Amino acid sequence: MAAPLFDDLFTITTLDNKRYDRVSRITATSNTSSDIHLTLDLNTELFPVAIGEVLSVAIAKKLSLDNSSNTTYGWREPDPGQRGLADDYDYVMYGTVYKFEEGKNDNISVYVSFGGLLLCLEGGYKKLASLKQENVYLLVRR
Repeated sequence: MAAPLFDDLFTITTLDNKRYDRVSRITATSNTSSDIHLTLDLNTELFPVAIGEVLSVAIAKKLSLDNSSNTTYGWREPDPGQRGLADDYDYVMYGTVYKFEEGKNDNISVYVSFGGLLLCLEGGYKKLASLKQENVYLLVRR
């Protein structure tokens, strides 16, 4: 099975839905590592969330379940009987890692754009080092 580049559990701490219709900006803190923070724009009409809710968030380079490069599928429907990583998640977006910022004490911020919806992951360099400037899938489930 192809391993995600990043995978963690987060508890939603704030929810701001005043700026846009159907889109909310959430902030969340990792349940496994207190130094990882997430800020994410979500289409809450498709995937409603609430403060205090726990989400599993993963970032993957491809959606295929094996490591071969020729079995990836993008936005197209998979062949009948073919399963992918997205089948195990409730909300999936495709975007580009576009920016890195250095912080204090070996912390970095990683920014990803999903066609206008944004993600910022902040935390220790060692936990976020697998993310590179490339196209990725964001996968979220309850």
